[in-house]
Amino acid sequence: MWDAVVAGHICVDVIPDLANIPPDEFQSMFQPGRLLEAGPVAFSTGGAVSNTGLVLHKLGIQTQLMGKIGDDLFGEAIRKIISGFDASLVDGMVVDSAAQTSYSVVINPPQVDRIFLHYPGANDSFFADDVRYDLVAQSRLFHFGYPPIMKSMYQNGGSELIDIYQRSKAAGVTTSLDLSLPDPTSPSGRAPWQRILEDTLPSVDIFLPSAEEILFMLRRGTFDDLQQNAGGIDILPLVTPQLLNDLSSQLLEMGTKIVGIKLGDRGIYLRTGGEAELAAIGRAKPSNPGAWANRELWAPAFQVGEVGTTGAGDSTIAGFLSALLRDLSPEKALVMATAVGACNVEAADSLSGIRSWQATLDRVAAGWAKRHLAIDAAGWHFDEANALWAKESSTGQRRT
Repeated sequence: MWDAVVAGHICVDVIPDLANIPPDEFQSMFQPGRLLEAGPVAFSTGGAVSNTGLVLHKLGIQTQLMGKIGDDLFGEAIRKIISGFDASLVDGMVVDSAAQTSYSVVINPPQVDRIFLHYPGANDSFFADDVRYDLVAQSRLFHFGYPPIMKSMYQNGGSELIDIYQRSKAAGVTTSLDLSLPDPTSPSGRAPWQRILEDTLPSVDIFLPSAEEILFMLRRGTFDDLQQNAGGIDILPLVTPQLLNDLSSQLLEMGTKIVGIKLGDRGIYLRTGGEAELAAIGRAKPSNPGAWANRELWAPAFQVGEVGTTGAGDSTIAGFLSALLRDLSPEKALVMATAVGACNVEAADSLSGIRSWQATLDRVAAGWAKRHLAIDAAGWHFDEANALWAKESSTGQRRT
């Protein structure tokens, strides 16, 4: 039996070294007609299948990958890179000779949020029938990532995405979903995402979007207002506990059971459903659902020297899912999610910074400092033992 199957988007990431570009001069330097000197280029696999799947593998989780690639040079590069970790990881991959492999050029200077030049390629023709449900039936957890940049996943009201999750749930696994932020001017940006999520989330046990993604899809007016107030740069400092509570309440009502909202350098927020719901989420369910039930937590990020943020959110997800599969508490799951995400940003690509599970545990246990996060909201208290914020339960009881 596999611990996890990770399906969805996969590509080749082409990452030029831009360490010589000062962060405060990035916008002024990237102008038409200029020649900018760069350092060596790094090639790595990208997308959720690689970023989450290979991190799970590096963390000691027995993982199977499922993505679609072309029978071309980039497709060959993907197979070679993945096989370098473990040859069996490519057994679930689909090779389509009629498609071209997806790629991304990652513009990722230090201390500046990344920009992607992306070609979706074979990802656009990934359909529900491309999932190996025989392997899903042998796993504990099924995770799918990046449907907003896979055309077949948002066309026709998201029917293919809905089908994938209904068929996976029927196989008895715990299901998990991650998103990506679509280009607002693209067909994906104009897709009816609220309706798609309403139809998909009843079959999704664990939903792990970023704050930007879920605001764009469910609260477009709020998203636009926050962008305007932030000067079009970073809206995350403006996201409040009340806004996260409102969003997570809506998502739980839509049918998912565990909501994790990624907040960049502000950490990760967790909200969970009731004990009976958590006891029925499939083969990766906690052995003590009551410890996970009706929780609201916010874990700060760890302090690191940031080199690049490519795959940081995916690594955070891998840390969280690894902890769940190891049957840790929700507090420990959030600590490990933020720890693995922090290791990721210490390298330019999505994998080089990742350590083993034990090495990450040891780093946390050695007193790894966290970034300052203050929550000035009623009902929240700081849990010293786990170095995170916790909200009082619905009964008014503190749970640590």
